[in-house]
Amino acid sequence: MNAAVAEFNTSIADEELKVSATAGEQLAGLMAASDDPVEGIRVFVSGGGCSGMSYGMTYADTIHPHDKVLEGDNFKVVVDAVALSYLKGCDIDYTNDGLNASFVFNNVFKAVGGSGGCGGCGSAGGGGGCA
Repeated sequence: MNAAVAEFNTSIADEELKVSATAGEQLAGLMAASDDPVEGIRVFVSGGGCSGMSYGMTYADTIHPHDKVLEGDNFKVVVDAVALSYLKGCDIDYTNDGLNASFVFNNVFKAVGGSGGCGGCGSAGGGGGCA
């Protein structure tokens, strides 16, 4: 019996996740500023916070077989397939309002009916902002 196995697509499509030009510039700067070689910036999702999920970023020193990658100008965003299911339809932006500069995750849970909003508890994610 010869069963066909679907190939895992490692590229992140626009309908899955978008990065604004401003956020892309900041991500490229973070990658260039790293003292260690990095493969990209990993976006992760973890439980907790008043909205149920926290979103954050860290350096990705390895791209794993079930990671998906969004490649931009001088940056890569790396997301594992499970986290991407929670981020589907998300737009990552960067805001700089004086001393308050942060990445902002807009439209989170758009595909599954969530609000993506934050009630202001301050636990919206390490490195991530709150829309």
